[in-house]
Amino acid sequence: MPSQAQTRVLYVDDHDDSREMLTTLLAISQVDVTAVATATTAVSLMQSDQFDLYLLESWLPVTDGFDLCRVMREVNPHTPVVFFSGAASDVDQKRGIEAGASAYVCKPDLDGLMGCISKFVHHGASVAA
Repeated sequence: MPSQAQTRVLYVDDHDDSREMLTTLLAISQVDVTAVATATTAVSLMQSDQFDLYLLESWLPVTDGFDLCRVMREVNPHTPVVFFSGAASDVDQKRGIEAGASAYVCKPDLDGLMGCISKFVHHGASVAA
């Protein structure tokens, strides 16, 4: 009997280098990442597929990450949303949490990000703690 399914993350960031770097890092950690550049693509995917966690940049073109987070909360209120963003001001972090984020990690804090992903994936998974 196979072990638990691989964790699935939808990652939204308009910077190609950031998507590539984080996708590679998470793949090493056995996380299946679908990385997209726009909120529109993310909304389409989240309506047609199931993810264990949403990972967002706050500065996105057209629809910013804060608005996207609100949409994600309306469509799927129980899936954790984590911001991983270069927008590091207290105001941005507060906006992210107010939009419904589970956590807000400022780039380039990869240790903090990995800790959040681990925390929320284990919290959301049906694993006895």
